[in-house]
Amino acid sequence: FSKDTTMVLAELGSKITRALATMKNSTVLDEQVIDDMLKEIQRALLESDVNVRMVLSLRENVKKKISADDAGGYNKRKLVQQAVFSELKRLVDPGHKPYQPKRKQTNVIMFVGLQGAGKTTTVTKYALYYQKKGWKTGVVCADTFRAGAYDQLKQNATKAKLKFYGDYTETDPVLIAAGGVEHFKKEGCELIIVDTSGRHKQEASLLDEMEQVAKTIKPDDIVFVMDSSIGQAAQAQADAFQKKVEVGSVIMTKFDGHAKGGGALSAVA
Repeated sequence: FSKDTTMVLAELGSKITRALATMKNSTVLDEQVIDDMLKEIQRALLESDVNVRMVLSLRENVKKKISADDAGGYNKRKLVQQAVFSELKRLVDPGHKPYQPKRKQTNVIMFVGLQGAGKTTTVTKYALYYQKKGWKTGVVCADTFRAGAYDQLKQNATKAKLKFYGDYTETDPVLIAAGGVEHFKKEGCELIIVDTSGRHKQEASLLDEMEQVAKTIKPDDIVFVMDSSIGQAAQAQADAFQKKVEVGSVIMTKFDGHAKGGGALSAVA
């Protein structure tokens, strides 16, 4: 996590911790105290732009767990805390480990995302991160939709001294992506990163194009880049992409703005 990401999520964590502490320190632990605690947690999550349905689901699941094992006194306080922690963990746990690139073999990573999310810049940072660790990396510009995409990634790659592949005249992103992956495989690159056109969930033709690129290059991981400031819309956007391709990772950008961070939780749920 970046410093800004840590700060916004830490603020959310502090609010949840305060709500639990109030419940824990109450003289009598009755239904009203538990409801007040859950309302405070709900408010903290909603203010941080966590999806409404997810917040309501968390509340219902905590209540069910408490009623199913109705202990008293100290045990009940502990039970409530465990139920809350369990549900919060469920929000961010996809149930499987993320893809980890492996040395001395080809790893193909495909980047997808919304227009203006900072995907091309993130591709450069991602490639540079691994190159500094000694990986042989290459970046492919398969974005034929946005004017200037080729020039932007080529300039970024030149400044960062990254290997670059693109075709200024070819209009088919599938052919460019396939050609770039094949080119860098022959060069022995361990990490090949493919940058695709920015998309909006309503643009069916671009989403279909993204699906065709994925089917052709068969990436080891698909990274969804999302602008953290879109807040409540995060889950809907992530769902639209997930229906077309198997997103394995999410990168949130622009946490240095007014973003509240909860969109990150909604996106990975």
